[in-house]
Amino acid sequence: MKNMIKLFKVKEKQREQAENASNGVPVKKQSAGELRLHKDISELNLPKSCTMQFPNGKDDLMNFEVLIRPDDGYYLGGAFLFSFNVSPIYPHEAPKVKCKTKVYHPNIDLEGNVCLNILREDWKPVLNINTVIYGLYHLFTEPNYEDPLNHDAAAVLRDNPKMFESNVRRAMSGGYVGQTFFPRCM
Repeated sequence: MKNMIKLFKVKEKQREQAENASNGVPVKKQSAGELRLHKDISELNLPKSCTMQFPNGKDDLMNFEVLIRPDDGYYLGGAFLFSFNVSPIYPHEAPKVKCKTKVYHPNIDLEGNVCLNILREDWKPVLNINTVIYGLYHLFTEPNYEDPLNHDAAAVLRDNPKMFESNVRRAMSGGYVGQTFFPRCM
């Protein structure tokens, strides 16, 4: 018991020193998820065509955006913004990812929901943010019609790849595909 009291005193002293170092501002304790995310971000090895930004500032690591500019495939020349919301229990829960750019894509619906297996049933705590970003990038270089969220785009990709390519170009240039308007994203 005496050692336990000593440990609490040491912890209290460390907290006081941290507050003194920050001019009396209480130091926010980071969750395990924040610590892991900080590690993941510091070890990122993004493709040259991907950039990360923190719209709420560097103090909010749990919410960030990734811009993907595919350098190959149907979506070459496009720019697609994804928002990431990371739970405090990360990595035991996959980040929530939304596409903020309206895109004609078999694996991304018109509301920005993303169909990527590692964001759902195949998520494991050994995976990291780098893996997710590469997975998103891969969706643009090799869209998958077998596991669609946008069934119309998937059917066109499967049955008529040339028309799919034409629809992607029209959507990225800012135009209608069927009854749906897509803002320019090139």
